[in-house]
Amino acid sequence: MNYTINNKDENCSIVIENTRECDGVTFLDIKLNYEKEQVPSSFSLKWKFPAIDVFSTWSPDFGGSHRLLPNWSKQRTNSRLACMMPIHQLVSLSGRNRLNISLSDAVTPTCISTGICEEDACFDCDITFFTVPVAAIREYRATVRIDMRDIPYYDSIYDVSEWWERSCGYENMNVPESARLPMNSLWYSYHQMLDVEDIIKECRLSKPLGMDTVIIDDGWQTDDNNRGYAFCGDWELATKKIPDMKDFVRRIHEIGMKVMLWYSVPNMGIKSKNYEEYKDMLLDQSGNCRDFWSLDPRYKKVRDFLINTYADAVANWDLDGLKLDFIDAFVLRGKSLEPDERRDFVSLEDGIDALMTGVKERLSKINPDIMIEFRQNYVGPAIRKYGNMFRVADCPNDAIVNRTEIVNLRYTSGKAAVHSDMLMWHPDDPVESAALELANTIYAVPQISVKLDKLPEDHKKMLAFYLSFWREHRDVLLDGKLTARNPESDYSIVCSEMDKKAVISCYTNNLCDLALFDSAVIVNASAQCEIIIKNAVGASYKVVNCMGEKIACGTIAEKLEEITVPCAGMVFITK
Repeated sequence: MNYTINNKDENCSIVIENTRECDGVTFLDIKLNYEKEQVPSSFSLKWKFPAIDVFSTWSPDFGGSHRLLPNWSKQRTNSRLACMMPIHQLVSLSGRNRLNISLSDAVTPTCISTGICEEDACFDCDITFFTVPVAAIREYRATVRIDMRDIPYYDSIYDVSEWWERSCGYENMNVPESARLPMNSLWYSYHQMLDVEDIIKECRLSKPLGMDTVIIDDGWQTDDNNRGYAFCGDWELATKKIPDMKDFVRRIHEIGMKVMLWYSVPNMGIKSKNYEEYKDMLLDQSGNCRDFWSLDPRYKKVRDFLINTYADAVANWDLDGLKLDFIDAFVLRGKSLEPDERRDFVSLEDGIDALMTGVKERLSKINPDIMIEFRQNYVGPAIRKYGNMFRVADCPNDAIVNRTEIVNLRYTSGKAAVHSDMLMWHPDDPVESAALELANTIYAVPQISVKLDKLPEDHKKMLAFYLSFWREHRDVLLDGKLTARNPESDYSIVCSEMDKKAVISCYTNNLCDLALFDSAVIVNASAQCEIIIKNAVGASYKVVNCMGEKIACGTIAEKLEEITVPCAGMVFITK
């Protein structure tokens, strides 16, 4: 392919310093040089790629859109340290990789884009560097990875994730066992209406069901329950809700559960006592620009304040982890682009990196098994070194989004523990419908967010069964190789396999080929009540409903055999 560099800055030289191939993958080494140090202007690498056997696009930044957009309105993957990751793919209808574009640099603000050219039925591909201003530099280097191998699309993604870790320096933070066990997260179930005795009661119900950690969310630090952030910034205990946090944590620990606490990292509200002290160290045009803004981590004073706040809380309250929210809300605009000699960083990304590195180092000294949760969109490879739990972004009661984003995170998160968004449902929902929330999220660590004492008995039985099943099969579910068909359709069937054992979930495709497996569990999360089993003649099977109650058993007699499995039920197959 013919690669060209589009550079409008006459003060710099930008070249493709080296082009090489390794195992069928092309690597382009980009080098930029300025005569003297200055803030770099954006530049682009451009090329064309023929639209042959390309059906959809894939990126963790696309949400539910996999369309082939035109070159005047391209599919774009924006990436920077605190938001998403630089990977973008074209995929065939059969699920094969056609073009996978990725970058070694997951910190610098970049954008990868593809769009169909009407005149020649080719994709106009480009990578734009420095989409947001960064610190002054003399030199910049990055490697572009171009994978056109005819392999399953997910294998190409896994290879990029491994490349980031192995060759690009994005190592994983330690992942404690506690980060890989089910949790009760209080956001949807309580929001800001926290009550110590009620939460203690919930924890006593949670532990026997298989939940080992409780996440105390927004509300512990303010008496205001209006869901805004005007009161953020002091991070002092709202004693009308929680009179004594250390004693509260102690009581939860006695139940046998660990405790994580929520913080909104950047937010500083006008109703906080700290606002006056930090109001000239806020990022312009951030927050809602009315009653809260984002702190600017380029100031050492800001970083020290936040690091000390978290460290004091973990040490003084005996916390097991923190849920650190909104780090993608650090944005560089307006007056914040102007210099300030009080800052010790010019680049916002460098300031975020210094802040989060400091947080991890301080907290790990207090507790080597500290849990730190981030959620989409701040889940890229650079974030792996600060966090060990990556959660799907808020999608209340939306099983489809939860499912698709879990798969996306599993493909790209290395050894980090991938978590579902908090699971919630209406207590009057039919139990099979409620169970679909769990059936769509079994390949991640489940976070439950319903009031357990308000659930009807069949819901409790369903939840107990699913969490018990998840714990029993956790090795396959979390550590097996995950594959998912039809990304353009939000994944029609998902499989995780290990040592010839498989857990397969049918969403819109109910045909399961078991030729390669000695045993399998198939979860029916579709609208049909039939599962078609292929290549399992002679195997025994057992069917259970969504509450784990046995409803059928038998032996498979045909190469293609139809087994009736109710909605959210499972069939266990052993050869």
